[in-house]
Formats: sequence, C-alpha cells, structure tokens
Amino acid sequence: MTSFDDLLSQVPIAQIATKLGVDEKTATTAVQAALPTLLGGLQANATKPEGAAGLVGALDNHGDLVEGEGQVDIDKVDVKDGSKIVENVFGTEKNTVISALGATEGTGGNDLIAKLMPILAPIVLAYLAKQMTGGGGNATPTQPQSGGGGIGDVLGGLLNGSGKSGGIGGAIGEALAKNAGGALGNVLGGLFGGKR
Repeated sequence: MTSFDDLLSQVPIAQIATKLGVDEKTATTAVQAALPTLLGGLQANATKPEGAAGLVGALDNHGDLVEGEGQVDIDKVDVKDGSKIVENVFGTEKNTVISALGATEGTGGNDLIAKLMPILAPIVLAYLAKQMTGGGGNATPTQPQSGGGGIGDVLGGLLNGSGKSGGIGGAIGEALAKNAGGALGNVLGGLFGGKR
C-alpha cells in the first residue's frame, strides 16, 4: 500500500540524525517537513510529459537502495546524485524551498535542510521505484502519459492518501502548516500551485 506513513517508515531517521550530527527529534521534524515538499516537487514535475519521462528514467537508478524489509542503508545513498535530483525538482526555487523549510520550527535551520534534501531525494526515488515495479526489478513500468500517468498517480496517492486534499499546494500546506503556523504551507503551496 502506497502511503506517506509507509514511505516515512522506510526513512532511516536514526542514521540520518547521526550523519547530520543532530538529535532524532530534530531529524524527525526535518524529515516530516521535507518529505511532502519533495513529493510535491516531484509531482509538479510529473505533470509535464518530459518531467514524467525523466522521473521514470531516474527511478531505474535508485531501486537498489531499499533492502529486504524495506529499510534503507544510509551509506548507500549517493548524496551527489541527491543534490542533482533536488536541483532538477526545484530548479531556481531550490533556495526558496530550503529557506522556507529551514524557517520551520524544530527543523534545525537552512544548513540542516540543505544537507537533508540530497539524502532524502534518492530514498524517495527508491521508494517510488519499488512502488512502480511492484517491489522488484527495473522501473520500466507504464510509459508516462500526458498528465504524468502512473508515476503521477503514485505521487498523488502519497500526497493525498493521508487525508490531504486540495491538490499539491493544499496537501503540502496541510502537511506542513502545523509546523510553521501556515507560513511554510503558504509559500510552498503557492510555489507548487503555480507549476500546475
């Protein structure tokens, strides 16, 4: 079952906290803020045929991160590749997104978010690859259709499956508003809403 909670359960928060030199509570808050933002950015890209095709192609390179019981080995995460993914997803808005997330209470600030996003991006792609292939093999699932097709549906399910509504902006706004008094949700909701 594809759900935000399922994805969150596969993120090795304790390992991330150690790698970033922060406590688990800070790492948890940062991950919970960054994940919906990353998913929203991926979904915004998947709504464009070329973005969906690029995303499906990228999934082929990330299926091996998730181990047997669904746990990710943090040492296998390619942070340089993760940086490229973040750059592709957010483009010129990357620093705006990092600043908005960094301003969220409990996330550890911009520096932590800037280091976290390239770690999370390959984990999210590995999870998506697993969902698109039914748990194994290469991610040459459904061909991207206009509107995103299969990958757009998986991302939409992740964003909307946990009781969120109102599309990309609404989902992100609701997911993050509790941490930022609505400010982060408004910034990111507008950011992704404008890409639709």
